[in-house]
Amino acid sequence: MELCDLSATELLNMMRRGEVTSVDVTRSALKRIEEKEKTIRAFITLTPELALELAAEADQRWQHQEKVGRLNGVPVAIKDVLCTKGIRTTCASRILSNYNPPYNATAVQRLLDEGAVIVGKTNMDEFAMGSSTENSAFGPTRNPVDPERVPGGSSGGSAAAVATGEAVLAVGTDTGGSIRQPAAFCGVVGMKPTYGRVSRYGLIAYASSLDQAGPFARTVEDCALLLNIISGHDPKDSTSASLPVPDYIQALGKGVKGLKIGLPKEYFIKGLDEAVREKVMDAVGLLAREGADVVDISLPHTPYAISTYYLIATAEASSNLARYDGVKYGYRADGDIEDTIHMYEETRYAGFGKEVKRRIMLGTYVLSAGYYEAYYLKAQKVRTLIKEDFDRALETVDCIITPVSPCLPFRIGEKLGDPLQMYLVDVYTVSLNLAGLPAISVPCGDVDSLPVGLQIIGKAFDEQMVLQVAYAYEQLRKG
Repeated sequence: MELCDLSATELLNMMRRGEVTSVDVTRSALKRIEEKEKTIRAFITLTPELALELAAEADQRWQHQEKVGRLNGVPVAIKDVLCTKGIRTTCASRILSNYNPPYNATAVQRLLDEGAVIVGKTNMDEFAMGSSTENSAFGPTRNPVDPERVPGGSSGGSAAAVATGEAVLAVGTDTGGSIRQPAAFCGVVGMKPTYGRVSRYGLIAYASSLDQAGPFARTVEDCALLLNIISGHDPKDSTSASLPVPDYIQALGKGVKGLKIGLPKEYFIKGLDEAVREKVMDAVGLLAREGADVVDISLPHTPYAISTYYLIATAEASSNLARYDGVKYGYRADGDIEDTIHMYEETRYAGFGKEVKRRIMLGTYVLSAGYYEAYYLKAQKVRTLIKEDFDRALETVDCIITPVSPCLPFRIGEKLGDPLQMYLVDVYTVSLNLAGLPAISVPCGDVDSLPVGLQIIGKAFDEQMVLQVAYAYEQLRKG
């Protein structure tokens, strides 16, 4: 086993004892990148020189035991939707293909402050719009388990990088399942925190009321470690929650005995792959044998979640992406252009991909004068009903368990011709973004060598409970 295959916790302990250096660990990750990238294509931009420079600085801190951060010397990958000062940040779009931000996103800065080593920016669906990482101007990322299949999306590059050992940890974003679904498809751990738990400052917006950054890792303990670092109030983000951040690692090891776990009947119906259902129920049975009380619950407005999500998310995208006009920054169409209006049109036509254009048009339509109340306003009301479903259910149970995806990782190109089928891949994840709740995907076995993810959902700002149950299950599986 190479150093890059070890967990962050193991590596930190080894570096602390002087058994390995950060430069050793970083070189191991860079070597793995060199071996895997021709096939997997998890990254858009690689930063090997910066990584080795940061690793050498981390080793100096270990040597002198001064200001040793909680991730000192650990290789981390950043989804290419989070701004990185002086490092190209593209959102996997031609319209930002040469954008170099003058500042770091808060989540990125917190990682650097704790000594993390940035190895590169990961591939994604353009502007985080997709469920397969096929909608990238830089080409698709492939699933490390089976390169003929998708890694999930939109944070597919981050999930693939962690799964292959090209990074020990990664940061992604989740607007409708974009951390949890690729984590499930690639067989790693991925968590969407409560909306407001992690600052969105420097996160290039897709849908501002839904976007949330979160961690990818190979173990629940590493996930908790990374979440500790990126969480917390940020005065630069008005939606950031002014709440204390507990030590999530302290929540691990408490077990599940006596906990009440809810199973929503609406998530186990026709359309769910039978093999996926069996793996999820096996996991539930394991927790029940360990002393958890499993009860049936109902989330009655679940059938409306997909349509509600795609009305609200596209409306917000239509507004957010209006800023890409070729005037202030980013790509601008050149050639014989008559006037400013034509420059806007040509810039956006050439700069945006097909899926982004589709969502902008849908969002513009639902916000238009004749349709605002019929679509957007009604969707906001249904969003409230979906949130109330979860609030009521979580008054009676400690957490909720569901599948992450109704299907196994599908083949590249399989769903591209049918946007509706692609959207339905997110049927079990979008509700949590509408409700703003925390949820994690943890591996729960495989079917025909393809990974399956277990989704654990908690109350708002109760990431501790989500991690507690996830860790307990992970340990039971290992045992």
